[in-house]
Amino acid sequence: METVLAVVFTALMVMFLGLHFLSMPANFLIMGMLVLWKFMYPAQSADMNTMFFVLTGGLVLLGEALEFISQLMGAKKYGGTKKGNLGGIIGAICGAIIGAPFFLGLGALLGALGGAYAGCLIFEIAHGRELHGAMVAAKGAFYGKFLGMSIKFGVGVFVVVYGAKHIWT
Repeated sequence: METVLAVVFTALMVMFLGLHFLSMPANFLIMGMLVLWKFMYPAQSADMNTMFFVLTGGLVLLGEALEFISQLMGAKKYGGTKKGNLGGIIGAICGAIIGAPFFLGLGALLGALGGAYAGCLIFEIAHGRELHGAMVAAKGAFYGKFLGMSIKFGVGVFVVVYGAKHIWT
């Protein structure tokens, strides 16, 4: 029975990786699966100790922070202002929510990226920036958001592989 549950847990963690494309908290769900495994099989998962959860939990939080920071740094590198950055963040959140019902949920990914661009562009123009400069800053917010989402996905892949290794030992 333990082997069957190990297969189910590993498969669920891999499937949760797909939630990144829906702009959902996939890494936190993966962590939840690892905690649940430790709770269900404490003797078999003795190597899933406090340090394991500190490491994986820290990576999950770092992935979230890097996603946020990369969007900020992307817009800033391309000349975005603090207000433009705020618009990019608000736009990414709103875009993900608005886009979620489209393309079988993949619209959330496109919405987050497009929202980062549009939000930064609108806020930059609203605060007196010329169109060309605002578009360049918005492009930076888009690139930064994409990089951040990629980093967060990579962290998720690592946590799944590292966690599966501990489930299967």
